[in-house]
Amino acid sequence: MHVILLSGGSGKRLWPLSNDIRSKQFIKIFRKEDGSYESMVQRMYRQIKAIDRDATITVATSRSQISQLRHQVGEEVGISVEPCRRDTFPAIAIATAYLHDVQGVAEEEPVVICPVDPYVETDYFEALKKLSDLAAKGAVNLTVMGIEPTYPSEKYGYVIPTTKDPVAKVATFREKPNAETAKQYIAQGALWNAGVFACKVGYVLEKAHELIDFTDYDDLFAQYETVQKISFDYAVCEKEPEIQVLRFAGQWKDMGTWNTLTEAMEESTIGKATLNETCENTNVINELDIPILGMGLKNMVIAASPDGILVSDKQQSSYIKPFVDAMDQQVMFAEKSWGSFQVLDVENESLTILATLSAGHRMNYHSHEHRDEVWNIISGHGRVIIDGMEQQVKPGDVITMQAGCRHTIIADTMLRLIEVQLGKNISVHDKIKYRLDSDT
Repeated sequence: MHVILLSGGSGKRLWPLSNDIRSKQFIKIFRKEDGSYESMVQRMYRQIKAIDRDATITVATSRSQISQLRHQVGEEVGISVEPCRRDTFPAIAIATAYLHDVQGVAEEEPVVICPVDPYVETDYFEALKKLSDLAAKGAVNLTVMGIEPTYPSEKYGYVIPTTKDPVAKVATFREKPNAETAKQYIAQGALWNAGVFACKVGYVLEKAHELIDFTDYDDLFAQYETVQKISFDYAVCEKEPEIQVLRFAGQWKDMGTWNTLTEAMEESTIGKATLNETCENTNVINELDIPILGMGLKNMVIAASPDGILVSDKQQSSYIKPFVDAMDQQVMFAEKSWGSFQVLDVENESLTILATLSAGHRMNYHSHEHRDEVWNIISGHGRVIIDGMEQQVKPGDVITMQAGCRHTIIADTMLRLIEVQLGKNISVHDKIKYRLDSDT
């Protein structure tokens, strides 16, 4: 089975745990059997592999999410980079071109395309496998998944099938309605449009070439910014006569707001948090190393991270986005392919960061034009390479690097360091990457 997971957006509705770098699908809130926590993307990846251990999984995402994906999922997952946001059809087109041209998947092979962030159980992944099997048979050009609606939602589009059979031809698609119209759609047997599709690789490529003038993956990548913004529904689904829908009646939740996300939490608190016996329907997620105490709270969500603290009624939390958009806040925490960093202090001419490197990983070999850096090793062991010279480092060691100096650090064990950046023009864009001899 070939699966393309669509992983886009900044997820500002889940501030302060999500930001411009860390989207909602990377927040670790789902408890595993061993007591640790996993994110939506880790959960999705694990569940797909549980159904089909040989599944080829490709994530369509922005460049800013690559490090987090590598950190959370590893090197096995394929990554199709979107140079910019152009809606779902271009994202699916370039991901499919990546499958075909880079990974060598044949045009006759089936592919399943779905969002990375719904909260679902095993039966959903069994349905994905069935979608793949239906696409392989090729009785129709396209198969979509339709979710049995549990209420007349205004948030989703609707698929109206011709019959109530498990698999039925699609009569029509309907856009997001108001509540009253949604009731009418449901009375007609309509299903929620889950944004899940299955077809053959060649079908997507054919549709892509009809709308975009390109030769292959590299050509499409080069001109991606000029491609028309259009959804897969508009570009393909609503125009396809040979289309059917697979009915799905299992659990399916869109984790788009704090209200829906907390419904999926198996416990009321994560992190250092205490709620007394008078609290009702209240959840706390605390990423800070300080305790939170809640008393007499009802229908509330509290979320704390280095980026800020949210205290909200659960229903009101759905309206968070315009307030977050108005904030001018530097990203204070992010996961990287080598580990993670947390900003500790921001001054006019300095920035102090706590960096944690996973054992066996290293930062890019790089330099900065406009700032000096100082590394203070506080735990773990590793090696630094400065302008080609390697030396061992241990707790207590201090390494100073001037602007223009090429440097990296390699963690032989889990390693933590305090990084102080010094300069009048400190910017994330001030970074030049180089290759090490070990990269070749």
